[in-house]
Amino acid sequence: MNHTASVGFRSLRWLTKTADDTESFGARLAAARPGGDALATIYLAGDLGAGKTTLARGFLRAMGISGPVRSPTYTLLEVYETPAVSVLHLDLYRLIDPAELEPLGLRDWARPGHVWLVEWPDRAAGRLPFPDLNIVLTGGENAHEINVAAPSALGQLWLSVVENSTATS
Repeated sequence: MNHTASVGFRSLRWLTKTADDTESFGARLAAARPGGDALATIYLAGDLGAGKTTLARGFLRAMGISGPVRSPTYTLLEVYETPAVSVLHLDLYRLIDPAELEPLGLRDWARPGHVWLVEWPDRAAGRLPFPDLNIVLTGGENAHEINVAAPSALGQLWLSVVENSTATS
């Protein structure tokens, strides 16, 4: 897995060659999650098949989830309880109107002790917590590209830990 850092605003770029590499990157993100119980939000963007759910699966496995991890395409939301935090996995691909989010009661989970993994966040039209990590996955012929930006202080700390863990692994 290769990575490069950009100057200024903290962001990183990884290249993965297999689905296992993408899952491993998700696990690395989970392992680097800053301590404490602050609400953390990760946006996952990219075309169909780019690896959003694969990355989420790696994250959830590293958080201790052993059962099936599928994209909640039809239910929109799946909640996973871990010893450390509750993880919400949202897939908003089928969302037609952002108002469809209201019945899910997302406000109840927008508090400390929760991590949000949100696929297709652009479909929510500003009805989600601000992202700590904004991840864009792009499929390629020989590798997938994962670009991570950290627009919040929590995200910058988180990405710093990820960056330092890749330097030592």
